[in-house]
Amino acid sequence: MMSEAEISIILLSAKVAFVAIACALLPAFAIAWLLARKRFAGRGLLQALVTLPLVLPPVATGYGLLILFGTKGPLGRFFDSLFGLEFAFRWTGAALAAGVMAFPLLVRPIRLSLEAIDQGYAEAARTLGASRLVVFLTVTLPLALPGIIAGAVLGFAKALGEFGATITFVSNIPGQTQTLSLAIYALLQTPSGDAAAMRLILLAIALALLAIIASELLARKLTRDRP
Repeated sequence: MMSEAEISIILLSAKVAFVAIACALLPAFAIAWLLARKRFAGRGLLQALVTLPLVLPPVATGYGLLILFGTKGPLGRFFDSLFGLEFAFRWTGAALAAGVMAFPLLVRPIRLSLEAIDQGYAEAARTLGASRLVVFLTVTLPLALPGIIAGAVLGFAKALGEFGATITFVSNIPGQTQTLSLAIYALLQTPSGDAAAMRLILLAIALALLAIIASELLARKLTRDRP
């Protein structure tokens, strides 16, 4: 049986991951659409910037977030003064770090899904008088749904397990920023924490496997349902 503290850690991790993906999904779709449909100067640079969190040391990403979104950072002061929103050493900062680290995993499957869409469907809809917005909502978006769902589920799994950027940006504060991976790290630093750490590790493995399997099943089902 899990303790009350462990349940609290899991709930906080789920909240952080959900908010991270909910906030990152729309920008990820916009970037994926640009990369899939447009040819413009700086396209390669944009692709490199999107991929950067995957190849940079997570600690470097977390430090960059601290510089930009910390209490003295330009974006941190902006969000604090305009919305009263603080990121440094808050669960909101953990969600921001998780969203940044999961962002490439959102963009890539959505981009591939958009590139795989036969443009003949959209052209046929336009010849029948449908506006660009109607074509997007009734043709492009449903056909891209497998990639969107696959990216969202994989991004959620990544956000659940994010460690390096999170601990650098928001530290490891029990009840505030201590997500699943940070709790495992803290338990492994104590002589009597092995059993509790193993329970959380097994839970993390189970959640990751469920996310991957759900992503595959949903993508296959939606692909089969395509016209």
